[in-house]
Amino acid sequence: MKERVKKSQVGTMKKVLKYIEKYKVFLALSLIFAVVTVASTLYVPVVTGQVIDRILAPGQVEFAVIFRLLGKIGVITGLTAFAQWLMNVCNNKITYEVIQDIRREAFAKIEVLPLKFIDGHSHGELVSRVIADVDQFADGLLMGFSQLFTGVVTILGTLLFMLAINVKITLVVVLITPVSLFVASFIAKRTFSMFMLQSTTRGEQTALVNEMIENQKVVQAFSKEGDVLEKFDEINRRLEKASLQATFFSSLTNPCTRFVNSLVYTGVGLVGAFSAMRGVLSVGQLSCFLSYANQYTKPFNEISGVVTELQNALACAERIFRLIEEEAQVPDKEGAEVLEDVRGNVGLGHVYFSYAPEQKLIEDFNLKVKPGQRVAIVGPTGCGKTTIINLLMRFYDVDGGSIQVEHKDIREVTRKSLRKSYGMVLQETWLKAGTIRENLLMGKPEASEEEMVEAAKAAHAHSFIKRLPQGYDTVIGEEGGSLSAGQKQLLCIARVMLCLPPMLILDEATSSIDTRTEMKIQNAFAKMMEGRTSFIVAHRLSTVQEADIILVMKDGHILEQGSHEELLAQHGFYSELYHSQFAV
Repeated sequence: MKERVKKSQVGTMKKVLKYIEKYKVFLALSLIFAVVTVASTLYVPVVTGQVIDRILAPGQVEFAVIFRLLGKIGVITGLTAFAQWLMNVCNNKITYEVIQDIRREAFAKIEVLPLKFIDGHSHGELVSRVIADVDQFADGLLMGFSQLFTGVVTILGTLLFMLAINVKITLVVVLITPVSLFVASFIAKRTFSMFMLQSTTRGEQTALVNEMIENQKVVQAFSKEGDVLEKFDEINRRLEKASLQATFFSSLTNPCTRFVNSLVYTGVGLVGAFSAMRGVLSVGQLSCFLSYANQYTKPFNEISGVVTELQNALACAERIFRLIEEEAQVPDKEGAEVLEDVRGNVGLGHVYFSYAPEQKLIEDFNLKVKPGQRVAIVGPTGCGKTTIINLLMRFYDVDGGSIQVEHKDIREVTRKSLRKSYGMVLQETWLKAGTIRENLLMGKPEASEEEMVEAAKAAHAHSFIKRLPQGYDTVIGEEGGSLSAGQKQLLCIARVMLCLPPMLILDEATSSIDTRTEMKIQNAFAKMMEGRTSFIVAHRLSTVQEADIILVMKDGHILEQGSHEELLAQHGFYSELYHSQFAV
């Protein structure tokens, strides 16, 4: 277990360094400014010691020399402050550029992940990785750059300065130092897994909060507030325990290293005092040495804190990199064709597909659709209607067989050209935060004002849009904001009507619209579907009676196929469904 955690940390650190490598110029500058900052800081005690040595006895104070030395200290302090500011600028630049790169890469990966991954993971947990985990990583990285560089340079610098003053006393410092390093290392190794658990639990909590906010109406409708709160409290208690454990053990580092550092300071004080009594050191040199001993031990406290923070940062980084390294959807084949001149020939040959290998869904599915035909897909819930749509759009790839458009296997053409050939209106509406105009023009940004208004009128959305405060420039929030479900669906229909692609997919497209408006929309759809291959998924059989082909599905198989009249005449499954809905 320990070996696996160590390998994981090393692997994550290597990945972080690859991102930092792009900014090696700023890294080099940060190191240079760190050296300047430390060197000028360490030079101040030397000058301070010289000032002390100029105070010889009462009445024997060399004021002229002291004032000159104090002016020197002022200049050095100013230089130190400026160098430290420049170092922080470089550190901030590196940190936030790296964070920007990681977030961009993580979001870009989400865009190309197969829907199977998105469907199989909590959306809130993915949000937590991209937002909260990256923020935690940024804090650790910034602290690392800010204190690790100066800490290491300070340790090396003080050793050199102390060696220049007295070798024996320096040896006392060096001999006690490994104890501090051992303590910091011992604690740090044991906190990584704790921070990993904390980060995972925090993602779980974010997922629950996200889920409850999105479905608050359902929670309140079923009076499940108490159950949800109980579940939140359970996760919150686990997060409290994980956070407390990680913070407690990591916070031991500082007091432990401070204790060791106090031993170092005490050792220097005792040995230095005896040396001063024997005349080996002057009082000013002893003062200088004590200052160096304090400055030498201080970075160990800071570095130990940084190491602890880095454990948290690396734990968060590992979760981010897991997302970034997830296998993307199968890319378009090299040399994939761009689907052009689409007329609406669609064929499904011996198609096999299932979401999980142990649960068979679609088996040996065959279908031939000619240009301009309307294909309705009906059947009980879970029979595979929406799955057919997912396969046609290549949101999922078939396990066996093939799907062809214009006699070309859709795996041989680019996804972009395939999806551009379809206009899709789903039961679940999606509108982005922005203006009504931006949402309507999503599929056809170059459309004119007249075209947009005409599409809205055809979808019977124009009248309610004009009643909005700014009309087409009204800003709506995420998921349509305060618009009703029916209004959102009308906007989605208008968006497709503006594009008018050669093929259409209507998946319960009028489910949220009142009966009167639905009749108008059906007329608009009928006009829109003229000459276009259309796939209509519906539960209400009244919406599919005009279809050229009705596919009756059950358990992934086509039970019956034909027109409305033909299927009724067969007195089969479709006839049962139809009469159950329209029983007198």
